Amino acid sequence: MGPRGRRARRRRSDPRALAGHWAGALRCRRAGVYRPRDGPRQPRRARHERLPAAGAGHPALRRAAVYDYALVTEPLDRERRGSIGWTRRQGLTDLGNQFHYYRLTSDDRILWGGYDAVYNFANGMGPRHDERAASFELLAGHFFETFPQLEGLRFTHRWGGAIDTCSRFSVMFGRALGGSAVYAVGYTGLGVAASRFGARVALDLVDGRDTERTRLTMVRTKPVPFPPEPLRWAGITLTRRALAKADRRDGRRGPWLRLLDRLGLGFDS
Repeated sequence: MGPRGRRARRRRSDPRALAGHWAGALRCRRAGVYRPRDGPRQPRRARHERLPAAGAGHPALRRAAVYDYALVTEPLDRERRGSIGWTRRQGLTDLGNQFHYYRLTSDDRILWGGYDAVYNFANGMGPRHDERAASFELLAGHFFETFPQLEGLRFTHRWGGAIDTCSRFSVMFGRALGGSAVYAVGYTGLGVAASRFGARVALDLVDGRDTERTRLTMVRTKPVPFPPEPLRWAGITLTRRALAKADRRDGRRGPWLRLLDRLGLGFDS
């Protein structure tokens, strides 16, 4: 395979490149929306289109990208598995504002992630943010506080990635490209289960159907937009610090969090 073929293969397997390809290829025409069929030079006309969530970069979408990080341990032997009493392989989480999630993998590693939800100024995204030593060190410290009997266990994998969030922390719906495209975005890390519902709503909307789903308030309304920079960064940073303080105070919320609660806003991981 030549250099051009390798580049094309990488683009097809890279979600960011694929999303950009779709977003760039969609064009609004009087006759409808054109989208690629077998490539950008062979378009197929469609009256409507549902945008992939990752590619819904419409300027009207007031969202923020926060980064979440995770670690994975080396496999646990039988003695270590027995020492923590995790016998039924349940998916676990704790109940703090900034919470951890943890799972046992099929080869008895522990996936341990969450807590930090890092916002980079001006919605900064990219591979340079996928690694954050401070977050990995914090997660490792929390891990051994939770499982002191596993002291000395090594972490073999680590990663980070962006979470698409909005001010109400659940999916939001809308239209773009003159109403010919529908988007469902802002799942805030909870899209594995909710995206099936989101897809059904989006299909109802794109077909112009009046259904029980499309009449829901969460479908008909938009969340409050995040403010522009630098207020966005300052507000999110202040809120993260307030949430961490509330966790240290057994969940007691301070004035800033109580104000956000009254406004129907908030921020957590």
